[in-house]
Amino acid sequence: MQAIEQWQQPNGAQIYLVRSPSIPMLNVRIDVDAGTRREPAEQVGLVSGMAGMFNKGVLARGDAPALDENAVSQAWADLGASFGASASADRLSFSLRTLTEPELLNQAVALAARQLGEPAFPAAVWERERQRYVANLRESYTRPASVAGRAFNTGVYGSHPYGRDMTEQTLARVNVEQMRLFYAAYVSPCRTRVSLVGAIDRDQADALVRQLLARLPQVPCSRLMPLTAVAEVSPLAQASEQRIPFKSTQASLLMGQPGFKRDDPDFFALTVGNYILGGGGFVSRLTTEVREKRGLTYGVSSNFAPGLHAGAFTVGLQTRADQVDQAMGVVRQVMRDFVSEGPSEAELRAAKDNLMGGFPLRLDSNAKLLENVANIAWFGLPLDYLQTWTGQIDRVTAADIKSAFQRKLQPERMLTVVVGGP
Repeated sequence: MQAIEQWQQPNGAQIYLVRSPSIPMLNVRIDVDAGTRREPAEQVGLVSGMAGMFNKGVLARGDAPALDENAVSQAWADLGASFGASASADRLSFSLRTLTEPELLNQAVALAARQLGEPAFPAAVWERERQRYVANLRESYTRPASVAGRAFNTGVYGSHPYGRDMTEQTLARVNVEQMRLFYAAYVSPCRTRVSLVGAIDRDQADALVRQLLARLPQVPCSRLMPLTAVAEVSPLAQASEQRIPFKSTQASLLMGQPGFKRDDPDFFALTVGNYILGGGGFVSRLTTEVREKRGLTYGVSSNFAPGLHAGAFTVGLQTRADQVDQAMGVVRQVMRDFVSEGPSEAELRAAKDNLMGGFPLRLDSNAKLLENVANIAWFGLPLDYLQTWTGQIDRVTAADIKSAFQRKLQPERMLTVVVGGP
């Protein structure tokens, strides 16, 4: 792949470009520090709801008429392009995909700029969308895995925003005026990181980003109110267990604790170690012990979810309700042994071979490459991160993994959630 080019525009926007001239396409990702961790605790759903409203209409400005949601959808269909917004805990994201044929590209960028800078947030549409969110919530209450996930997040994160739960009550407190206020307070060129992968050069990318962000409020960065600091995730003080009755023959089991932040120096050791423990599918220790040797589940896995704050470490599986205690005991023993002893050299070599051999599949499309570039931009990773990734993996030792897991995991202080059975 081409090297990442990086620069800052006078408006404060940070630009990250990878030239990919082989096909006449462009993928753009705009990330803003306006994720769900920024929304008020009593209005969980505000940011997710707002993200869904960017495709529901744009305001009239000058000679450009207002567009409702049907007109917006038809305009993108006519261009053969797409634009949308999404929200995660850390960021509000906007994604554009278009051909780079000049006329189509210009029209796509102009329309995306209108949606980004002049969203209509129609009240009647939000009332309809709110009911759809409520219906989805009610449906999720009928699934053991969703109930378990909700209880697990609340228990792992406590009062931290990562653990807040969208409910019918919090959604009832969200209206379009609050969306407009939140948008005005947080969405600014100064707070954007723009990643581009496609058949354009630096000058084209710079002009394109200026056009995309031109309709946002152009407030000098020095005059913006500083963002409020978000507290870190607190570690768990002791082990705890929640058993939630559910009329089902299968029980959902989640076990874990707060993990680590994305900029943690142990990242590569934890990545390789987790592949061996439970992230490697059928070759992981957890699968061998829980599924292959004892037949307690069809699938079991572990994963870390690092973000700007310490995302959760989670082990998850489903098993028969009458086998929960046995499965739980095996999982705990496997984790204790792994944290205490670390991996074998054979496990380490196999994990490295798989991770390094599969690395090209992480970059085999512009969309995948864009996701990686956007993460480099968001988390402030080195610009040569992708070029050095396999080398970083190859340098991990068994001692590195053992040391990192002993620093990060405390099997004796984990939260366990079981949903299912009497």
